[in-house]
Amino acid sequence: MTINNRVLPELKQAYLQFPGFRLEKDLEWSRSLLSNPPLKRSELVHTTNRMIARGDGGEMLVKIYEPVKQNHDKLPAMLWIHGGGYVMGHPDMDDILCERFVQTANCVVVSVDYRLAPEHPYPAAIEDCYAALVWMTKEDQSLGIDVKRVAIAGASGGGGLTAALALMARDKGGPSILFQMPLYPMLDSRNITPSSYEITEEQATWSRTNNLTAWRMYLGEKENIHELSPYAVPSRAENLAGLPPTYTCIGQLDIFRDETIDYVTRLAQAGVDVEFHMYPGSFHCFEVFVPEAEVSKHASQHYIDAMARALNFR
Repeated sequence: MTINNRVLPELKQAYLQFPGFRLEKDLEWSRSLLSNPPLKRSELVHTTNRMIARGDGGEMLVKIYEPVKQNHDKLPAMLWIHGGGYVMGHPDMDDILCERFVQTANCVVVSVDYRLAPEHPYPAAIEDCYAALVWMTKEDQSLGIDVKRVAIAGASGGGGLTAALALMARDKGGPSILFQMPLYPMLDSRNITPSSYEITEEQATWSRTNNLTAWRMYLGEKENIHELSPYAVPSRAENLAGLPPTYTCIGQLDIFRDETIDYVTRLAQAGVDVEFHMYPGSFHCFEVFVPEAEVSKHASQHYIDAMARALNFR
């Protein structure tokens, strides 16, 4: 099924020109597509690189973004988890977005460089994300953060890890999470929803072929065992009660549309407060690929504002 004629006009050129990821044939080339050129950074946000302990006891990078001007009050904090289908991406690609969160929400953002599959299949990534969450809450004094106002967020594969992290933190009894924002999240390895069959064009920003490949790389050889764990495949979680209030959004032409709708429906049924937005004519990561489009500016500002409201609610 082609979606070319359904893409919004302001998004169509970028959609048609994108070469498409080729995870199976050339993973390194695909990873290079997410290496963004340096952009003008904000003078109002200070960024620091730190090495901390990761899930297996080794070291990993975290990037810390904080307001240059701040008083002595403790600030709310957000753990950001970059996207890339569990197999691509780096915190550097979200520098500008993290700065926007800092400036709008007046918060500290910690972005984690978790290990990628297939070199490091499940559970490496979620263990690293949990280790980063524990680290930032234990370092609340040095980071100047209020541990009662901590949120987690991520997009695409990072959205899937956000959903998994919320489950893990709930089940382990902490750290406490005030709010979660899994944006257009990668939640379900089964690929059985109608929307998972709709996006098949090679140039798609995320196609069925790439989704099948990425899940196989992430779950590794023990896929049948791992996919039973909600920390690997969040859609498999039977109980969503007790999760933090949630915001998510998705394009109507996104392969993850139906699994996201199912997730937010089940959250609401479990008594979790949830805000959900779907954008017609918009494909996976549309606001990243075409940031100047009106729909992109609206979508990104809306979720940034939602995070600011959640973190600064007293």
